[in-house]
Amino acid sequence: MAELRSFIFLDQLQPQTLCYLSSWIRGTLPRARMAAQIIEIAPGLDIEPLTDVALKHTEVGAGILVVERQFGYLEFHSRSIAQVKASADAVLEALGARPEDALRPTILASKIVTRIDHQQAFLVNRNKLGSMILGGDSMFVMEMRPASYAIVAVNEAEKAANIKVVDYRMIGANGRVFLAGNEAEIRNARAAAEAALTDLGAH
Repeated sequence: MAELRSFIFLDQLQPQTLCYLSSWIRGTLPRARMAAQIIEIAPGLDIEPLTDVALKHTEVGAGILVVERQFGYLEFHSRSIAQVKASADAVLEALGARPEDALRPTILASKIVTRIDHQQAFLVNRNKLGSMILGGDSMFVMEMRPASYAIVAVNEAEKAANIKVVDYRMIGANGRVFLAGNEAEIRNARAAAEAALTDLGAH
């Protein structure tokens, strides 16, 4: 039986979180404020029949279908929260699982670097897919497991603070987040991201 590693519902994809996602996904592009469901399972190939279930159950759009070395990932979205939840419930039924069976997020690192040096900004920007970080910005970095919870951290941080989404990686062994802005906003973003993952870990 497949292991349910994450079962994440986002009521509204925030604009930067969405735009970053749209820069690399190969499926249907979501729009701002759409609801989304992210599912991570092991073994990875089991995500294929679950995708079939989700897409045939309601009119949702699939943005991510990825099978990497160990895990499989599915993201689907819609303007209709009811349709997203209905397809998500159908996936759970096919798995014989409940939402609470998913692994809880573990924060592995959560750090703020204040007034980042221009050289470090250059190095970070060499590998980013999102906004540019500039010398003098403050930067928040976070690492968590399972990886897919990175999108939760970013989406909640963006709701709470006026920050730039520089990068987030939600596929692989661990998830990673890079956010930038002035120090006060970055501290607000960190608090929101940590609170979101801590709350998910407590249930």
